[in-house]
Amino acid sequence: MTVNRIALITFHACPLMAPGEGKSGGMNVYVRQFANSLRRLGVEVDIFTRDHLDCSAKQDDLPSGVRVIHLPGGPIEAPMEDLFDYLPEFLNELTGFRNNNNIVYDAVHSHYWLSGWAGNLFAAEMNLKHVVTFHTLSLIKMQSRPGEIEPVRRQIVEKELMANADALIAFSQHERDAMTRLYGVDPRKVAIVPCGVDLDRFHPVNKYASRLHLGLNGDKVLLYVGRIESLKGLDLLAHTAAQMQSVEEVKVLVVGGDDGKNQELDRIKRLTEELKVDHLFEFVGRVDQEELPSYYSAADVCVVPSFYESFGLAALESMACGTPVVASRVGGLPTVVKHGRTGYLQSWRCPEAFANSVEMIISSQSLRDSMGRAARDQAETLGWDNVASQMIDIYRTEW
Repeated sequence: MTVNRIALITFHACPLMAPGEGKSGGMNVYVRQFANSLRRLGVEVDIFTRDHLDCSAKQDDLPSGVRVIHLPGGPIEAPMEDLFDYLPEFLNELTGFRNNNNIVYDAVHSHYWLSGWAGNLFAAEMNLKHVVTFHTLSLIKMQSRPGEIEPVRRQIVEKELMANADALIAFSQHERDAMTRLYGVDPRKVAIVPCGVDLDRFHPVNKYASRLHLGLNGDKVLLYVGRIESLKGLDLLAHTAAQMQSVEEVKVLVVGGDDGKNQELDRIKRLTEELKVDHLFEFVGRVDQEELPSYYSAADVCVVPSFYESFGLAALESMACGTPVVASRVGGLPTVVKHGRTGYLQSWRCPEAFANSVEMIISSQSLRDSMGRAARDQAETLGWDNVASQMIDIYRTEW
């Protein structure tokens, strides 16, 4: 079977939105980079997402043959917890767009459970293969952190999608095992396709030049990149900084967040004050993708203290820039970070253990350099074109 055109459904996560802005994060980056790589391999791509503010931004940045199509799907300012109610409207618009333009697709690939609900019915109307990448799963999230609550409706829809989809994509063996154990999925239905990284954008940049560009001094630099939310475990980063013996020689950069209207960000700032490490922390806010390589390259180590990561894109971006990673041993992070070679993984959420790993790296230039080289080598096996090639094979295959 020849794959000429694919419909990607990403209902709530527009690939044109800037990562770190509101709920925009790794999934937005994933869909955009994945679509661009599919196009490089000769596949045309239509990405369907709901209307949002500034939805026409950066359309010109997309290659010819990749379109982002915004469709009505409830009020633009509707909160995340209400979006399921607007899926029928979105599905109706999606079907109408396809019929009015007489478009023929070869497969439908949905991203996240909300998109999957619409994608399942859309694919069924055309008798097409439906592939689903969940990115995160409710039952895994609830197991990963005490007090984490996900809607029952989400749990039900995820289970139904796993039963009805033609193929499921997992980022790691851990995610595949969780699908089997928690949702009763036949493992033969699940393909493991790791996330990718833009190796042209994320590459080592001279550390001195990067620090000069960012206005950093001679301190050792710890870096966090990602959304500011409780599941990301930033409290562990604050406690880690407080445990470090060389604390006065360290700068902690937190990249992520939006306009400051963030209760978790306020909580973390208060925590750094209580621990008397607030003078070490700089909350940078959202940074454009073009600037991120400078931050990764300026850092001595990237810290990923999450309670759960389905993959861990920030860890992979850091490694592509030649910067070692210290991360929680959760989810797909062991797929990315090779313990003792490209960084360190910690099985326990213990600040002392994290601080020890960080100090081992920042106190030894030779260790940092060797881990940095190994990190880049590891990242080079996970370019986006490799991801797209594997996915095209899945679109072609009868499961």
